[in-house]
Amino acid sequence: MDRIAELCAYIDACYTFADVGCDHGYCTQYALERGLCRRAIIADVSAKSLSKAEKLLSGHIASGAVLSVCCDGLDDIPEDTEQVLIAGMGGEEIIKILSRGFIPRKFIFQPMKNAPLLRRYLISRGCNITRDDVFGDDKFYFVIKGTRQGAAPDYDELEYAFGRDSLKNPAFARYAATELNKKLSYLGGCDEGSDSSSLRREIALLKGAIERYERKTNS
Repeated sequence: MDRIAELCAYIDACYTFADVGCDHGYCTQYALERGLCRRAIIADVSAKSLSKAEKLLSGHIASGAVLSVCCDGLDDIPEDTEQVLIAGMGGEEIIKILSRGFIPRKFIFQPMKNAPLLRRYLISRGCNITRDDVFGDDKFYFVIKGTRQGAAPDYDELEYAFGRDSLKNPAFARYAATELNKKLSYLGGCDEGSDSSSLRREIALLKGAIERYERKTNS
């Protein structure tokens, strides 16, 4: 599985694109080389990481197609940037970035953990989540795509936990089965108490999600 290609498949054609926490700059390179954007901003809080992206995209920087900024989150990203990608951070970290800065007009977020918190944050602020899916084989990645304005979707508990589109994706079935086995194993070695209560709730959610997936695919 090519994580970059899978993630970049969520990018819409746009004039301006920003990759926040760009690391090596591969997503920006993908967008530029496929004509998905006219201009791009690469940003990272780490000057060392940003230098890797600057090296990769040196030709585009020289031509003026790419602007490189070393900043924390969205601090130096223009609010009128058409589409913003934030990938490879935790959901809580993405929420902090958005709370301190702004919610982009169009966004693609790939949280490494705490995706349910991010979904609740976005929906509570009236964002329209247009796609909420998962991809992967051995390792799985949730992707939340949407717009700052629009009709906020009415999510139920399972959709907050795993994403609306994930629940009909074969990749999710593999993810859920793997996670369920792990948590059942943890529960077997866990003392009764708050930890076991949390595990039981997570197990119940996973079982409910698997049942919904099977209903959707068999209907």
